[in-house]
Amino acid sequence: MTKINYLDAHNGGIKMHSDTGLKGWAKTAKGVAYTLKTIGIADTVNGSSSMNFASEYGFDTDDGAMLLYKRALELI
Repeated sequence: MTKINYLDAHNGGIKMHSDTGLKGWAKTAKGVAYTLKTIGIADTVNGSSSMNFASEYGFDTDDGAMLLYKRALELI
């Protein structure tokens, strides 16, 4: 199974992808952490520009998606 290596903000949450496609989507740190832990995290994880402009993708602020990702990593 391929590990999570790409993230993008979507509808107030984060879509998590691997080389084989979409692996999960979650709006909570617990949900993102579950997918990352279950599928695994690649050594290098890239993000789309939506991660930097998250307010255009359902988050309250532009840094909302990155904060959600960081909170999820803290839970793992």
